[in-house]
Amino acid sequence: MSHQTGIQASKDVKETFAGARNGQYRLLKIVIENEQLIVGSVKQPGESWEKDYDYFVLPLLEDKQPCYILYRLDSQNAQGYEWIFIAWSPDHSPVRQKMLYAATRATLKKEFGGGHIKDEVFGTNKDDVSLNGYQKYLITQSSPAPLTAAEEELRQIKINEVPHSETMVQTEVSVDTKHQTLQGVAFPIAKEALQALEELKNKQLNYVQLQIDMKNEMIVLASTLSTELKDLPKRIPKDSARYHFFLYKHSHEGDYLESIVFIYSMPGYMCSIRERMLYSSCKSPLLDIAEGQLWMQIIRKIEIDDGDELTADFLYEEVHPKQHAHKQSFAKPKGPAGKRGIRRLIRGPAESETPTD
Repeated sequence: MSHQTGIQASKDVKETFAGARNGQYRLLKIVIENEQLIVGSVKQPGESWEKDYDYFVLPLLEDKQPCYILYRLDSQNAQGYEWIFIAWSPDHSPVRQKMLYAATRATLKKEFGGGHIKDEVFGTNKDDVSLNGYQKYLITQSSPAPLTAAEEELRQIKINEVPHSETMVQTEVSVDTKHQTLQGVAFPIAKEALQALEELKNKQLNYVQLQIDMKNEMIVLASTLSTELKDLPKRIPKDSARYHFFLYKHSHEGDYLESIVFIYSMPGYMCSIRERMLYSSCKSPLLDIAEGQLWMQIIRKIEIDDGDELTADFLYEEVHPKQHAHKQSFAKPKGPAGKRGIRRLIRGPAESETPTD
């Protein structure tokens, strides 16, 4: 995540962004000066985006100075023209400048509008961000990324998976082990999502679903539909990951209980590696906020890969696991009842003869 630096967009940048979203410009160069984002250069469309690309982009890249480049494609989505966001950070630029630009990236994307950005390219030399470099990036993005050793191990576990009743134990072991090698990524949580969690804690809601907005690097609210236990499996997406907070109402040993359960649903290889890694990394910081800042008491944390696992029996046993009785040590069996006769003394070989003087 890009940590906030306090640097804001100037008035000129905001006005330029408004014109750019309407297709007025082919390229915008944005730089940081005097603790604010300013417009460094603009270019009007010439020919097609491919023909304009190298001619417009490469001359604006300085060898020792980071910058941002927003480059407009000719394609459009529901929000308007699509753009490439280029983060230029050459190897020989000062470390402080590299850190400043890295930390301000999220601010610029938010000001411009993440929905307009089709692709993000990071470059330290001009080959990375040339037209040829961008086309290689597209090929890389469209092909499956190689699995890490941990992911390959998890794939083998899935292939050789034991019966369904043991799936949860395997998943927990693999994911927990992996988490120990990952640093948590503390994406910001949208105000609406925090409000929903607060309402669930106060039992004004009984279900909250959160998702990660990949482009804007934020955890946002996905759903607060009223959900009974029988409805819970239908709330789990088949093709994307989610975080779920569920108010589990049930009886246990004669007592009526309302317990908050956290469910992390990850449908395995239906999701991209980037999505799996982000959801995995954001989980712990999210729970830290829920428990540490919102004072939410989460009785159980569960991971699943399919909503069909969430049966009434499964959830009950997760929240109230059976206590296994202590296994008694082996006891020597009793001998036969009644008298056993006179005990005989058996001497060892060394005691068979009495020494003589």
